Amino acid sequence: MEREKLKSRLGFILLSAGCAIGIGNVWKFPYIAGQGGGGAFVLFYLLFLVILGLPIMTMEFAVGRASRKSPVRAYQALEKPGQKWHIHGYLTLIGCYLLMMFYTTVAGWMLHYFYMTATGKLADLNADQVAGKFTEMLADPGVMTFWMVFVVALGIFVCAKGLQNGLERVTKVMMIALLVIMVVLAVNSLFMPGAKEGLSFFLVPDFGRMKEVGVVNTLVSAMNQAFFTLSLGIGAMSIFGSYIGKEHSLLGESARIVVLDTFVAITAGLIIFPACFTYGVDQTSGPSLIFITLPNIFANMAMGRLWGSLFFLFMAFAALSTVLAVFENIICCGMELTGCSRKKSSLVNFVLITLLSLPCVLGYNVWAWDGFAVFGGAVLDLEDFLVSNLFLPLGSLVYLLFCVTKYGWGWDNYKKEVNTGKGLKMHDWMRGYLTCVLPVIVLFIFAFGIYDKFFA
Repeated sequence: MEREKLKSRLGFILLSAGCAIGIGNVWKFPYIAGQGGGGAFVLFYLLFLVILGLPIMTMEFAVGRASRKSPVRAYQALEKPGQKWHIHGYLTLIGCYLLMMFYTTVAGWMLHYFYMTATGKLADLNADQVAGKFTEMLADPGVMTFWMVFVVALGIFVCAKGLQNGLERVTKVMMIALLVIMVVLAVNSLFMPGAKEGLSFFLVPDFGRMKEVGVVNTLVSAMNQAFFTLSLGIGAMSIFGSYIGKEHSLLGESARIVVLDTFVAITAGLIIFPACFTYGVDQTSGPSLIFITLPNIFANMAMGRLWGSLFFLFMAFAALSTVLAVFENIICCGMELTGCSRKKSSLVNFVLITLLSLPCVLGYNVWAWDGFAVFGGAVLDLEDFLVSNLFLPLGSLVYLLFCVTKYGWGWDNYKKEVNTGKGLKMHDWMRGYLTCVLPVIVLFIFAFGIYDKFFA
């Protein structure tokens, strides 16, 4: 069967950027940037994005484009006879399922808050009542299940329509809408009374604040965020590499995706910090900022229902863009493993992903258990730990070693593929860094994540 292809270069860039952006980028980045010295953190983040995330992204794309296969079959097309790299292909599929086991629930939260804000259910509530709405949602398995199933059904429906007519067409509209909404929200924030203080807190380097948190901690946080923001290591990017032609070099395409991902992260800060300073609330309160603090701000803001609805619509689009991208990966892997049609793979995965997502939903209410406290308190935290601390760093390391060492695909094959087409090129002088230094950095990120979770 002939390989499906994306219709346009824009579709490839928006799909890949949509997968990378996700909700972690728009709620976690402003939070850790605020803690880590504002502009000081942002500078180090940008540096690590270029030297860490960018090269590994080119490797995932190269493996996908050269093999013309889904991640579960890509290694078999490129590895030498007798090698076992293809085992990682099956692990990428497990990683994608794990990610969706909790991501569908969080995407449902965004849609639920969009619904509550747009219909005025958060209007005229005091601070405690707004906070109670989040607790109320988590405690209600019916509401949580409804939105989770809605997200799964929507994602599967779009992917079942086909690569060009479903996924690419919907993602283009959604991503362009996301970017427009972000710009509108950012411009609105810039006219708030606390805009000057908010922008200063976010963008002006404050090395004093950085020292309070700890210079090493800030550097490691910037490194982690730059690494994890691009969703590398589970084949989520590789699948889109398999759908594109060879007209453009992969380093140039990856750079465009990284720029778009960074634009969204920075713009999220421009939206959030002026509002926080205008209404005198804590800027570093993490996820509660999204579901408790910001709804309180919107409740007290002129035209707050409009701005709140737009904000949660933007957050929902950010979440759904990742859901659609990873669903496509899962569905394509299913098609190649079984030889079934896209529609049959979609239907089977609708049932499978729904069932696999239930533990996360029920982990906040009927299946709540103190044993999850070490991971953060809920089933979601365990699933997030497995993806973020195991599958992403170790998966990225496998892609890296496969592409640059003689025991895998090899430097020459990788360089030839990544440099095919017009645009930025990889050069031989980069080989030493990619072969000797970058694997050590990735191993450090993995080891630090384990240490930080269990021993710090």
